[in-house]
This record gives sequence, C-alpha cells and structure tokens, in this order.
Amino acid sequence: MPTQPNILLFIMDGMQGKLVQPGHPCRTPNFDRVAARGMRFDNAYTPSPTCSPARASLMTGLLPHNHGVLHVEHVVDDDQCVLRTDKPHWAQHLQKAGYDTGYFGKWHIERTDKLEQFGWETYQVLDRDVHRTHSQKGGPTELPLDSDLTRYQEGPEGYNPILHYGVTDVPAFERSMGRTAKEAMKFIEAKESRDEPWCCCASYYEPNEAMIVSREAFEQYDVDRIKLPENLRDDFSERPGFYRRQQQIFNEVSEQEWRQALACYYGRVTELDQQFGLLLDHLESSGQLDNTIIIITADHGKYVGSHGMDGHNYGPFEEIYNVPLIMSGPGIAAGEDTHARVGFHEIGPTLLDLVKADPLDVPDSKSFAPVLSDPSKASEFTTGYAESYGNRFILTQRILWDGPWKFAFNGFDFDELYNLEDDPHEMKNLADKAEHEDRVKRLTAMIWDRIRETGDQSLYYTHYYTMRIGAVGPNPG
Repeated sequence: MPTQPNILLFIMDGMQGKLVQPGHPCRTPNFDRVAARGMRFDNAYTPSPTCSPARASLMTGLLPHNHGVLHVEHVVDDDQCVLRTDKPHWAQHLQKAGYDTGYFGKWHIERTDKLEQFGWETYQVLDRDVHRTHSQKGGPTELPLDSDLTRYQEGPEGYNPILHYGVTDVPAFERSMGRTAKEAMKFIEAKESRDEPWCCCASYYEPNEAMIVSREAFEQYDVDRIKLPENLRDDFSERPGFYRRQQQIFNEVSEQEWRQALACYYGRVTELDQQFGLLLDHLESSGQLDNTIIIITADHGKYVGSHGMDGHNYGPFEEIYNVPLIMSGPGIAAGEDTHARVGFHEIGPTLLDLVKADPLDVPDSKSFAPVLSDPSKASEFTTGYAESYGNRFILTQRILWDGPWKFAFNGFDFDELYNLEDDPHEMKNLADKAEHEDRVKRLTAMIWDRIRETGDQSLYYTHYYTMRIGAVGPNPG
C-alpha cells in the first residue's frame, strides 16, 4: 500500500453542475456515495465553456490566453491552438513526486495524442471520431436507434442534418462509453501490487452530443413528468442579439422534444454514474478506497433547453459555466456541501497541494485545499474568473463572479450583470440600470485586474480609441 494517496479523476463532457445537487431528478447513486463521504461544490465553474480550452486549463492551471488553446483543436490549422509544452503540467509534477500516471478516454486538447509529453506515462486515447457516430443521416451507423425517440436537427438549407438525441437497445458497456472504464480498470488493477501511488484519469465524451442513450437508462425517467427549464422561453430582452440568433436554431423543437432530450441527457449521466460505480466498487473491494482521492467533475455544462438553446459554446449562463465537482479522500472533510467558488482549472494545483508535491507556479489558479479540510474557509473563495473566445465564430467575453454578482464583459456587444440570488435563471440584465453604475465600474475594474495579473496582453493594451468599450479602462484605479 503506497504511503501517498492514489488519485482517481473522473471527467465528463458537457454536464450541468446542478445535476448532482440534492433533490435533482437525475439519478446518480454512485456520485452520491462519494458526496456522502466527501465534499460537493455548488459553485464550481469552468474557465471556458468549450472543450479543448477548458481541458487544457485543467492540465496546466492556466487560463486559455496563457496555454494557447483558444478553440476546439480540430477546427484550426496545425500551428494554432497548440498546447504548450514549455509550461508546467500538474501530471508532470506528480511524476516527479513518484506517481504512476494513466489517462484514458477523451483527450481533445491537442493533436499529437502523445500524452507522455504532458506527464501521462500510460494512456489510451479514445478515437476522436467515435462521438460523431450517427451525426448525419445516411452516414456510417454504429448503433440502431428507435425512430420514435430520435431527433435530428434539420435546416436551414445547405446544412447537414445533425443528430440531437436518440435511444438505442445497446447498453452503455457495449458502446464506446464502456471502453474508458475498462481501460482505467486495467490500469488500477496493474498498480495494486506496487508501492508507488497512482493517478488515473477516466475522461468521457458523454453526456455531450450526440445524446444517444440506452433504453434501460432512458426509461428510468418519465418523459411526460420531466420539468422543463424555467428559462426555456427567455426572450433575451436587453441581452446581446447573438443569443437570440442562437436561440432561433432551436425554434422548431417542441416542448415534448425538449423533455425527450432531457430524458436522454439525464439517462446518459446515469450511465456515466454506472461506469464510475464499477471503478468505485473495485477501489472499495480492493481496500484502496480510503487511500484514494476521488474527483468527479466535467469540463463545462450544456443548455439542453435552458434559454431555449442547446450546446455550450456561447453565452455567459450558469448552465454552461457551473460544473459538477465532488471530491473525497484523505484530507477532505466528509458529508459537506460548500458554496466556495472554485475553478475546474484549479483542480491540478489543489491535488498537488493535497499530496505535498511541488506546486504549479502560475498566476491563473490557486489551490482550494484549505476549504477541503476546513469547510468554514469557503468565505475565502467567493470570486471566479473565466474567458471565452467563442467557437469558430470568434467572440471575446470575460466573466467575473463576485459573491452573488456575475458580470459579463462583452467585446462583441453590450455587457451583462446578473444577481444569481435574486435571478438564478439569469433573465434580467442589470448592466445598464442607473442604480448599478458604480457596481459595473467596480466589476469591470476587477476584470482588468485579472487581465493584468495573468498577462492577458491582447486585452490589457486596449487604449486605442476604437477599443474603449469598458465602463472603466485597464489602468489600475
């Protein structure tokens, strides 16, 4: 048995944080087991709502402008969105601390798929095209789908039909989803007789699109009783027009189809919970559970009808920024829910802190280990910061959380201000209200502080007259 704790990191793709909150209808009994013996974070957030930038931030503790991956890696030239090897990665620090490291499943961060250069000595990258199965009518098919419970996104003219959701009789363990847990299990089993600690990352494409789910998981949810999002009919008044343009894509989706989509979405999360349960049961039966730090999280969220949209690449809303985060293990308080606001990109620095490895010396993130051991320190974690560059259609957006306030500094339109306590569904933009003028200036200045502190030079040097769009400028007050 190693003296240092093992680490199991379970990463999903496109999962809303609220799905693991108490009382939510999504069934996650195995995630709940970990929450009961550890800590659940209500206000965890992603530094980017797009897969590749968020996952690169996880690996480095850096914001996208510092690690260089600004968009999904497969839509740019070879010399763009390249994860930098001259920046430290937390898996490399674990290796130096004596850890055996293994990564299995979705990578989707850079194109070489040579994970050893980033600190992962054993790895099996899931084919990047697996998740595209059934994406187009008439394309290659892997799974039979129930035509009555399948929907494609059609039109306008000139666009390929894209699968939105579907139900199959093929169980999760026989689909591509099942490969990741199998490979992770092999790695863990191979390390049981060794004295060195291990770190295993099991990474998934699910529950993101296309939302194919087994009939068994789908039928755990009564479609007709599924509650639709409170902001499904958001008219986006006093918000950027680009959001309405996104919403128009889904104008033809009926309320019943949104319920079916949510049932597929919840079902995929339940399938992931079952995959995780295999790993959790093995850790328990092999006597490793008490000496393993477990992290359950996701790279970003997904709309699935919220604000009348789906996907995750645009907008500042909590459905795509708030991510699940549950942690348990040595040094972590048990049975605690916390409101501490912590970032997906801060998981690496926190793990290094927990196992007493050399820290990442970066300005973009910090360890939240103090709140893991002492929940009363949540009051020290009340702010968060994220950045978005859009995806393919390039936009500039910076987001700041400060207590209940959330401010979106938009380079493509007017800004947004929400009070998440009074308006949890983010339907009232307060940015242009006279009574909030001083608050907007203060929050804008806080964003400029983060821009300076993290070396975001593309924005810091924006004194040129066509770029003077902020309520205050970049000079420190």
